[in-house]
Amino acid sequence: MPDQESILKKKDIPLNRVLGLSTGILLVAGIMIGSGAFKKIVPMSQAFMSEPGIIMAWVVAGLITMLGAFTYAGLAGLTDESGGIYEYLRLAFGDFQAFLFGWMIFTIGGSGAIAALAFVFSQSVNTLIHFPDPLYAWKDFSIGGLIYPFASSGIKIFAVMTIMFLTWVNYRGVKNGGTLNNVVTGAKIGGIIILIIAGFLFAGPAEKVVSISVTTSYPGFFNMLSAFFGALLSALWAYDGWANITYISGEIKNPQRNVPLAIMIGVSIAMLLYILLNIVYMRVLPLSQLAMMDENKVAAAEVAGVIMGNAGRMVITLLIMISALGALNACIIVYPRLYYRMAQKGAFYPKAAQVHPDYRTPYISILLSSIWSSVLVVTGTFDLLTNLVIFTGFLFFGLVAIGLMKMKRNGSIKTKIIGYPFSPVMIILFSLALVINTAIIQPKASLIGLLLVCSGIPLYFYFRKVNKNTDVV
Repeated sequence: MPDQESILKKKDIPLNRVLGLSTGILLVAGIMIGSGAFKKIVPMSQAFMSEPGIIMAWVVAGLITMLGAFTYAGLAGLTDESGGIYEYLRLAFGDFQAFLFGWMIFTIGGSGAIAALAFVFSQSVNTLIHFPDPLYAWKDFSIGGLIYPFASSGIKIFAVMTIMFLTWVNYRGVKNGGTLNNVVTGAKIGGIIILIIAGFLFAGPAEKVVSISVTTSYPGFFNMLSAFFGALLSALWAYDGWANITYISGEIKNPQRNVPLAIMIGVSIAMLLYILLNIVYMRVLPLSQLAMMDENKVAAAEVAGVIMGNAGRMVITLLIMISALGALNACIIVYPRLYYRMAQKGAFYPKAAQVHPDYRTPYISILLSSIWSSVLVVTGTFDLLTNLVIFTGFLFFGLVAIGLMKMKRNGSIKTKIIGYPFSPVMIILFSLALVINTAIIQPKASLIGLLLVCSGIPLYFYFRKVNKNTDVV
């Protein structure tokens, strides 16, 4: 076991600032562009049966995301440390509120995203190379009728192996993970561009469907508003992850400049691809056909099948594999930096603040992240858990915008902020509307999500006690 002196020395080792603007942009795009780009047209067409309305949902979601980017750009100048949203909340409101956000990311938000992406990637590989199911005999064994640890065991084993492999890559240096991200993200953007070009060149105009009845209890305007809001939520899910690059500020060159630029450029790339991709979907297949499609089917694969036959479906399957792998790798890069910063501030396991003397990575945080994410893969409950924190995720999103206005008013931020005060005000109002809507429509899920976040309250005081004699920065 290492002694206290060696632990403190490892805490004093700085992270390497080796990631440039181009890698930052591809990290933003790599996290954002996942399975949502290929599947969300189905629930969106079911929620809002209008081609212009669906495109408008993508545009509005992109603009909301861009307003968030402007808000984070204003906060990025406060610090060049890793930690991102955690660090912004800490500087604006103090350690307690920041810890609750970080605890939510560790227990559910970040680790659940890693688990879900690993499972999606493994499922995609399984469609090409069928995995054996060594624990099939125990597939019906459950814990409380909710957790089935032995179900789909072959897929889960490969998912855990994928997490461990990418953990090994990123353990040995952030530049290795960044290079892998650049290659994989470049490949999936290239694949999406090929599909878009093929759609415009080879597809004839689809049957035009202006509207189809939407099942809802609200007539007229409220009917349309409810339907649009449903489509907007699907689009926002596809945009999710754009702010994760802020967690890795400590390893980006000139972060006050490059982090905001990476977010804005990365979001713009994703927004353009999403809009063009969905135009292609609705150009190739009638909206009515997309609406009747099984949600388990991948809309992009069906569209590619119309354009290129079975070869097209195979290309999309490979593209989804690449997208999931790229987003998974990017998440494994960024989330441990948040836990590393929490440990530095005495709000997490002390050893998580250690930096590897040779690889200059927060290796303990990386290992803790991979272990807990693997546990969530085995439980198979990560999709449920991730859905539960939509409520709290947007609660913190609005809190960050309030923090920006607070820091601007007290003079902590002196630089000009794009869109201020319009951007943070709109983020606050939108977050408030989404939180209220979610609490009304899904009261049990919202309450459970809030309770999961509050479960960190006793741990906050425990970590403060454990770390009271530890030097933090």
